[in-house]
Amino acid sequence: MANVAYYNDEEFYLRVYMGHKSRRFGHEFMEFEVCPSGKLRYANNSNYKDDTIIRREVCLGPAVVSELKRIIRMSEITQVDDERWEEPPSARRWELEIKIGNEHICFNCAEIMSLNDIKDSPDPNGLTVLYYLTQDLKCFIMSLINLHFKKKPI
Repeated sequence: MANVAYYNDEEFYLRVYMGHKSRRFGHEFMEFEVCPSGKLRYANNSNYKDDTIIRREVCLGPAVVSELKRIIRMSEITQVDDERWEEPPSARRWELEIKIGNEHICFNCAEIMSLNDIKDSPDPNGLTVLYYLTQDLKCFIMSLINLHFKKKPI
């Protein structure tokens, strides 16, 4: 499979990490990335009852990659400025990295458990855009994993 040219002339990369570390449960996280080649890598470590980490890889077609780009563009995440966001703690954080063509953005924030966590922040509008985008991407990726492997990803 050709690298970037297979999907069109603009390079695409996506990485989402949502996780936390605690003494009781260890490092619990969900992470996925879509590489420029179209490969989706998914990892989930819930540590529930000492479960092992779930890892899946699948190659995405051009239509799926185009839909991911559309979701990202429609969210207007590129208009968000994280200058007023607090530095996230290392124990509970979200990370989002997107590269579409010449645009490259990276966001880090404290773990958002619900929209109530956003209300009192210095930039509720920007964090709301990030929250909804990451939830949309998470649902989309979980659906792909579920369809491809015919099992629940969690």
